[in-house]
Amino acid sequence: MLHPQYYVEAERYERLLARKNVKSEFYNGIFDRYRYPVLTRQHIPLFWKYDLNPQSNPLFLERLGVNAVLNAGALYMNGKFYLLPRVEGQDRKSFFAVAESDSGIDGFRFWNYPVQLPDTCPEETNVYDMRLTQHEDGWIYGIFCSESKDKTNADLSAAVAAAGIVRTRDLRHWERLDNLVTRQSPQQRNVVLHPEFVDGQYAFYTRPMDGFIETGSGGGIGFGLARDITHAVIEQERIISPRVYHTITEAKNGAGAVPIKGKRCWIHIAHGVRNTAAGLRYVLYAFGTSLEDPARVVAQPSGMLLGPLGSERVGDVSNVVFTNGAVALPDGRVYIYYASSDTRLHVASTTVDRLEDYLFNTPEDPHRSPDCVRQRCRLIAQNLAFLETDSGL
Repeated sequence: MLHPQYYVEAERYERLLARKNVKSEFYNGIFDRYRYPVLTRQHIPLFWKYDLNPQSNPLFLERLGVNAVLNAGALYMNGKFYLLPRVEGQDRKSFFAVAESDSGIDGFRFWNYPVQLPDTCPEETNVYDMRLTQHEDGWIYGIFCSESKDKTNADLSAAVAAAGIVRTRDLRHWERLDNLVTRQSPQQRNVVLHPEFVDGQYAFYTRPMDGFIETGSGGGIGFGLARDITHAVIEQERIISPRVYHTITEAKNGAGAVPIKGKRCWIHIAHGVRNTAAGLRYVLYAFGTSLEDPARVVAQPSGMLLGPLGSERVGDVSNVVFTNGAVALPDGRVYIYYASSDTRLHVASTTVDRLEDYLFNTPEDPHRSPDCVRQRCRLIAQNLAFLETDSGL
């Protein structure tokens, strides 16, 4: 017989999964936030954490705990929404798992087992932050961070980041390919595979880095091409979204979700990082690239698209939002899945039309305070004149 506490926890778990999500009161016209996170550590099945056998666990103690559920790749396939979040155990190791929902905003339920990637890299210690790309070649590719100890450095925190590549057709059976090689950059994180061929090659958005934490000479989000996905090598990267002094991308920036094909451009939702007295602050920003040339930026509105608010600011790594997954539906709706403070996963909803309106009609950053004031004053003057006319005064 199961421990009595199991039934208490199981009933609590089912209540959580049955809870309907609702839009919050937040409004900016660009996207809607939702009241509840879509995935948290409470969404982890009990049989992942507890030994349910009363003979070996008579006190019903948690054996393999989970600390956080965050940063998820996302797909819409066969009428269902699939998230592939980073699940971090109490031991700090991360792994991937599939959660499925009919609505995309609530009811996400994990499959019985987490993803077991082919173990082909003996030096690999940790994996996380997988982007899922439904590519026109018919495969679903997962690009993720493969972390290993930097054996050239005695510092126990010194690590090396590479872009791991896997592919699947059903999210159940995975084939491990060679890690991405970038000739110009010794380390790579936050790499995204473009969903279409570019000049007959596989196109990647990269984040060139000299070190595991510091970008060094890395100047922002790069773009490069590889002829063979099974042994992907990028000979040359060019920066398409640079880091800029005294902006949200000052410290570093990186690609986020797989680009969404809009009517006027490819829609990119990325992350920008700046340093503060309280540490690094991560926010989301957006830019658009040409439908014909995905490496050419055609729209770059000023400032952040989405930042942490309220309880989103508190967690394992506070003052952070991060995305590596979004879903665009055939009817134009878009769901952006973003994690807050490296702890839990949320959803924001919008449309392709609203995102493209935001991209092309929001002014660019003039980069100086006096020019920012003049920019805002022009908007104020225009609005006051309109209000006066509209009121008939």
